[in-house]
Amino acid sequence: MALTREEREQFLAEPHVAALAVDAGPGRAPLTVPIWYQYAPGGDVWIMTGLDSRKNKLIGAAGRFSLMVDRTEPTIRYVSVEGPVLETVPATIELLREISARYLPADKVEGYVDFAWKNHGEQVVVRMRPEHWVSSDLGSV
Repeated sequence: MALTREEREQFLAEPHVAALAVDAGPGRAPLTVPIWYQYAPGGDVWIMTGLDSRKNKLIGAAGRFSLMVDRTEPTIRYVSVEGPVLETVPATIELLREISARYLPADKVEGYVDFAWKNHGEQVVVRMRPEHWVSSDLGSV
C-alpha cells in the first residue's frame, strides 16, 4: 500500500542510509551507491560528496538523481524520491557536523568531523527538490 504524503515525508526524514542512483551515461547502468542525506518534511534533500567524485560529476551531467531508503522492521517499507538538482555549493564544516550528527552517536561526531574535514578532500553539498515519489508499506509479510 502506498504511503500518504505525510507518511512518506516523515519516513524520508528518518536517518536511513540511502541508495543514491544517477545516470552513468550510454552503455552503463545507473551508478548506485550508499550515502548519507539530510531532509525535513516539505523541504529539499541534500547530500555531501567529494567535489571530484564520480557521483558529483555524474549528478552534474544528469542534472538530477534519486534516493531510495527502506527498512524491514517492524514492517517492510520504502520511499524513493527523484528530482532536479537545485544547486551545488561548497560544503561547510557546519553542514558536515549537521549530517554527521544525524547518523553518528553524539560522542563520535566531533572526532569524525575533524577527521573528515582534514582527510576527505574538498566536499560539495548537492541540493535536490523532490519531484517524483514512490512509496509502499508491505506490512509484516
